Amino acid sequence: MILLIKGHEVGKHQALMNEAFRLRHRIFVEELRWGDLRSQDGLERDEYDHDDAVHHLCMQDGKVVGYQRMLPTTRPHLLSNVFSDLCEEPPPTGPNIYEWTRNCVAPECRDSATGFSRYSFELTLAVVEWGLATGVDTVTVEYDPVFLLRALQMQFLVRPLGYQRTIEGKPTIAASMRFNGATLATIRRAYGSDDLVLQGMGRGV
Repeated sequence: MILLIKGHEVGKHQALMNEAFRLRHRIFVEELRWGDLRSQDGLERDEYDHDDAVHHLCMQDGKVVGYQRMLPTTRPHLLSNVFSDLCEEPPPTGPNIYEWTRNCVAPECRDSATGFSRYSFELTLAVVEWGLATGVDTVTVEYDPVFLLRALQMQFLVRPLGYQRTIEGKPTIAASMRFNGATLATIRRAYGSDDLVLQGMGRGV
């Protein structure tokens, strides 16, 4: 199950959000060693956790086991301000385009062979369910190129925005990914259920 928390409502759900920020620190600082994100309180937050951000929390037995953040491209975001060198031209922006960032699943909840998991499918489904419900049909990402192949297999229309670079020792590429009802149907088949995964706390932007 994915819970949606809007940026301007974070204060109402602070305990849950702190759990999500703690997972972000565990993954991006402790596992991936993005040292610039390290914080004394063990909560990874940045200037983009603003009121217009949309947080997706993947829940299992009352615990946050996965997370992702959606950022409007109509205001400064990571690809426009931090990773602009990944793009050969200015990245696409618009009210129908959001940046998909900080996607992660707790290590103990991943498939040991592939690194992927049922929770990864839930998070991806949440992006498409949320987007189709709110008029968003495109996301931009900065990710390992391997992810783009998986996205193509799930019927995202993927367009690289630049060449592969190495960031924090990891191969990284920026891309835009369009999606529609066919994308949703494909992911649901792979997931094995037609049930909505996005629940609670409002589904709109």
